[in-house]
Amino acid sequence: MAGRIYIAGTLDTKHAELAYARDAIRAMGEEAILVDLSTQSHGHVADIPAAEVAAHHPEGAKAVFTGDRGTAVAAMTEAFARFLPERDDVAGVLGLGGSGGTALVAPAMRALPVGVPKVLVSTIASGNVAGYVGPTDIAMMYSVTDIAGLNRISRLVIANAAHAVAGMVKGAATIAPGAEDKPPIGLTMFGVTTPCVNQVVERLSGEFECFVFHATGTGGQSLEKLVDSGLIHAAIDATTTELCDLLMGGIFPCTEDRLGAFARTGVPYVGSCGALDMVNFGPPETVPARYEGRLFYRHNPQVTLMRTTPEENARMGTWLAERLNRCNGPVRFLIPEGGVSLLDMPGQAFHDPAADAVLFDALERTLKTGPRRKLLRLPHAINDPAFAEALVAQMHEALKEA
Repeated sequence: MAGRIYIAGTLDTKHAELAYARDAIRAMGEEAILVDLSTQSHGHVADIPAAEVAAHHPEGAKAVFTGDRGTAVAAMTEAFARFLPERDDVAGVLGLGGSGGTALVAPAMRALPVGVPKVLVSTIASGNVAGYVGPTDIAMMYSVTDIAGLNRISRLVIANAAHAVAGMVKGAATIAPGAEDKPPIGLTMFGVTTPCVNQVVERLSGEFECFVFHATGTGGQSLEKLVDSGLIHAAIDATTTELCDLLMGGIFPCTEDRLGAFARTGVPYVGSCGALDMVNFGPPETVPARYEGRLFYRHNPQVTLMRTTPEENARMGTWLAERLNRCNGPVRFLIPEGGVSLLDMPGQAFHDPAADAVLFDALERTLKTGPRRKLLRLPHAINDPAFAEALVAQMHEALKEA
């Protein structure tokens, strides 16, 4: 991989550590440069000074250097997240920081394509880092000691991180080819839609490289991250269940940008209502009090499922259709009238045809159909072989229109 390794952090407080990482990378034979994200003046020299990064803020550098730490750091974070993806020589990125430095660097790393090496040494890496890593491939390393000077521990940790990112860059050119001759396609799956997606993969794997994403919030984000990165050429989004948790406060929510990547890119999209009958919560005692008296199903000791109501289904159908209306690429949305999950079958805990009908009607009422955006109602359950066949057929049709 041609290019340079960018080492990012606040030189006003972390100069010694950042320079040490730079020297370790250069000793490995890779080119490395320092990027300063400081929001106050200092006497250290960076290859890319803070003012150059700050100039990428939509309101210019004046929005960064405000004199108020909170607003300055937030603005520098936005500026760096715009600056880094615009560079055409980023072979890898190494960030060092405490909680503030981690928050500064991580959004810019997330904005880079999947596959670009990203290593972030952080004082908070031993905790819940989902908010920093998000849907991308950031490798976080716990600093053990605070990043507050060089000592026998910090030298070891920083050197290991520097050698790791240098090794990733060196090794990028040696990755053996896999199924790169097949077009990549993304699919979303949940436990209760697994039979559907497995059947689709079986039918498509001969001609496509299939990437399956577990629809647990970050799964959908990862799918769309790869779509935005140009690494997925089409999608069968059979399992849109993350929307339940977004709108009803569950533990596996998507973001408000769900389906945004398809609107931005025009990548062919085939979707369905997989698992829109359930909201995910933790153990029963964690379910919000406002849902007392609802229909629940104990999926396992850690996950409690709540059946969605007609009112909630109307909201979801409208929400989905409005997002699909923004997509200008080929769109197909298939409605499984026989049930949207394994639990939504006759005799199962969440079987409720009346609630499903409200969802389906909201989708049909709101979606603006046309030659490139179609809604199909099928008399099958989502896990029926005939429904899998229909998803595959519609994907082939959508691809012809792309």
